[in-house]
Formats: sequence, C-alpha cells, structure tokens
Amino acid sequence: MDNQFYRQIFDKHQHVEAVPSNKEITTWALEVIRLLFPEQSKQVYVDVHQLKDEFIRLENELVLIMNATKACQSCNNELLAKDFFEQLPELYALLNTDIQAIFNGDPAAQSEFEVIRTYPGFFAISFYRLAHSLYKHDVPLLPRILTEYAHSKTGIDIHPAAEIDEYFLIDHGTGIVIGESCKIGKHVKLYQGVTLGALSVEKNLAFTKRHPTVEDNVVIYAAATILGGETVIGHDSVIGGNVWLTRSVPPHSTVYHKPEITVLNKTNV
Repeated sequence: MDNQFYRQIFDKHQHVEAVPSNKEITTWALEVIRLLFPEQSKQVYVDVHQLKDEFIRLENELVLIMNATKACQSCNNELLAKDFFEQLPELYALLNTDIQAIFNGDPAAQSEFEVIRTYPGFFAISFYRLAHSLYKHDVPLLPRILTEYAHSKTGIDIHPAAEIDEYFLIDHGTGIVIGESCKIGKHVKLYQGVTLGALSVEKNLAFTKRHPTVEDNVVIYAAATILGGETVIGHDSVIGGNVWLTRSVPPHSTVYHKPEITVLNKTNV
C-alpha cells in the first residue's frame, strides 16, 4: 500500500466523530433495565437510598456518554438526562404492560419472571422503549446503537422512531422488522418473520411516512409482509401467515394466504 492511502486513512481518523464504544453505551442501557427489573440481576440493595444513588449514577453516566458523543454541540445534556430519568416511571409502567401481554398471550410462558429473564421479545422491546424515549428527547445516535444491539442479540429489528403503544407482544420474534415511521396500537401481537416495511427505499422519501399503521387488537402471523405508509390495518383484524399486503384493510378483517399444497402418497405413485 502506498503512502497516499495511509494518509487518507490517517486523515479520516483525525476527523471521525468522537463516540464512546457501543459496549459502553449498551452496558449503560443494560444497567438501567436491570435496575428496573432485578429479575435480570443479582445485585442486592440494602435500602432505598442506595437504590436512589444508583439511579443518580446512571443519570450522570448518561451525561458523560452524551458529552463524549459530541453529536449535538448545542444540546443541554444534563437537562436531557434529567428529563429522561424523570420519565422512567412511565417507561417502567409501559414495559410492565408488555410483560403482561407476553405472559397472558403465550401459553408456554410459565411466569412473568421467565418472560423478563428469557424472552427475546421482551429483551428487544425493553431496548426499543429505552431507545424511543431517548429518541423523543432528540438524543442523537444512541437510540439507533441500542436498537441495533438488541437486533444483533434477538434478530428483532425495531427502529427507535417507530411508535408502539402499550401491551405489545412479540412471540418468538426472530426476523421481525418494524420500520421507522411505523405506528402500532394497543394489544398488538406479532409472530416471527413479520415485516412492517416501506414500498420504496428511495432516499428522497426519508422524511415521509413510509411504513404501515397497525391499529389496536391486531394479530399478525408468521412471515406476513405489510408495506407502505398509507397502509392501515384496521383494529381487531387478523393477518395470516405469509400474507403480502400493500393496501389497507378495514377493522375486524381476516386476511389469509391460500397456498396450493399437494401431498403425494408414495405407495400410490
């Protein structure tokens, strides 16, 4: 390799945006989640003051992470972190509705403890809810790092800008994609392989609604693909497995894919 190439890479190193490691950022998020849900931790606190001190430590750590990121020069990171932690009770209550939805909606779930400790759906949702809260506070970059970490661990890809209401249930989960401008109502259940995506990925559509709206009490079964910003799945509908849908359906609809399957008995062939 010639010196010009080395110089090109060196110059890039000098101008790259300063960002803490993904491990540092995701470790902070894990500590927040484990503080909210001790089922995921072996840490024991002797009194409430010690617990309060831990919340304060994590708030201060968020400030340090945002200061180090330098993605927003005009941001008041101390105020952003304070507002984020003041809204943690609301986020905690929301996550508890998700736990209840998963436990009540999955016959295989033995306890809420099992849901919190082992379910990839809850892992992905908890990281999404944390990331979405940061996103709403206009914190740059960190929300996407958090949801991509959960994606890497679970195969569930939820954009932090997506709007997802309470009692959200992801069953199995692997291969689920929920796009940036997607809106999901209350008591929605998604199975593995569901895509809520865009009809087009052209860059000039970046600031438009490209992803579907799913209203309350909808079930979407495995490998269904629903595309388009104008596509609305009406409340109390059921979308069957392997469905490809690019237009709206009214409330109380049942949409299914009708495959042609032939079974041959080898003894008669």
